[in-house]
Amino acid sequence: MTEMNKYIAVAYQLYTKDKEGKRELVENATKEQPFQFVSGLGMTLDDFEKQIVDLQKGGEFEFELSPEQAYGEYEEERVIKVPRQTFEIDGRLDKQYIYEGAVVPLQNADGQRFNGLIQKIGDAEVTLDLNHPLAGKALIFIGEVVDTREATKEEITATLKMLTGEGGCGCGCEDCEGCGHEHHEHDEHCGCGHCH
Repeated sequence: MTEMNKYIAVAYQLYTKDKEGKRELVENATKEQPFQFVSGLGMTLDDFEKQIVDLQKGGEFEFELSPEQAYGEYEEERVIKVPRQTFEIDGRLDKQYIYEGAVVPLQNADGQRFNGLIQKIGDAEVTLDLNHPLAGKALIFIGEVVDTREATKEEITATLKMLTGEGGCGCGCEDCEGCGHEHHEHDEHCGCGHCH
């Protein structure tokens, strides 16, 4: 069982590994801007947290997560088409946010938030890929623990607010307040490390 309510900050390099074993660097959390989380609250992948939670400050790690332990296999049925007008305001697309290759925050009828990658914008339909960008890939994490301690009541409260969609990710960045972007998606904008 994962130890609850530990504040943990880690610096790491994240590599994906394809079926041929080729590695590609996809994320770099530095000591100056580490990835920070509170354990036991579902902020990170369970198997990532299990590898980190018992390490001391300065502890180094290197481990691999299979696609099943990470973001699952890539599923073709999660590529969907939606009417173009879903993304239009007054009959026009906001091309600053809606373009091929953009990751857009979405919400279903139950209020669940998730991201979609715009693959194609047609005259009548927009093709969205709802798979996680790292679906189907093994993940290799190499890094060290920058800090680990008991989380404060304020950190736990802020984390719970962020997880329920109140107040964005807590970094104060306009790009990710309430957007639900994945950490590696918006890290280049604000480097907060909260939205893994």
